Amino acid sequence: MARYTGADCRLCRREGIKLFLKGDRCYGDKCAIERRPYPPGQAGKKRPRDSEYRVQLREKQKTKRIYGLLEKQFRGYYELASRQTGITGENLLRILESRLDNVVYRLGFAKSRDEARQIVRHNHVMVNGHRVNIPSYRVRGGDLVAVGVKSKDLLVIKTALIASEKIEVPGWLEVDIEKLQGKVLSLPTREMIDAPVREQLIVELYSK
Repeated sequence: MARYTGADCRLCRREGIKLFLKGDRCYGDKCAIERRPYPPGQAGKKRPRDSEYRVQLREKQKTKRIYGLLEKQFRGYYELASRQTGITGENLLRILESRLDNVVYRLGFAKSRDEARQIVRHNHVMVNGHRVNIPSYRVRGGDLVAVGVKSKDLLVIKTALIASEKIEVPGWLEVDIEKLQGKVLSLPTREMIDAPVREQLIVELYSK
């Protein structure tokens, strides 16, 4: 599957906001957006005109980058959200939050969503007692997400647990650090999702 392989810090600078793509680095003095708070490139310091289309496009791009998705998959999620009952924008965020890689990150078992994706792909995560290696797998209310028994001593997970003190576990999840497992209490409502996203702008963009 195609994926972005460039510098993550460039994405934060492009969107003008911390996307927390690099784990510990995002919280320290080395964060690129702290040192160079303008878009990358020679013309980065020039502020472009904020047209309606540009604002909507940037919101979509920002959301894709937060969750580590490319256009085709993100568009597929939007179309799925639009077919569901309720508010399309909120449905979209709920779908994105229910991805397994996001849940692993939210539980504190990984320092970033990229790292969570790697952990899932390398067969270190179990859902309801079954090994799942598909990052896009969507959890449901009542699901139990746990680190595999043979994976609990991995350095990458131990390091993430130390860093997870900086990350607050959302109310729709419940984590047991001792057992390295978490429970999905329910799928989140909009109020439970702290992603800095204005989802209505994405809906307006795709509705054109």
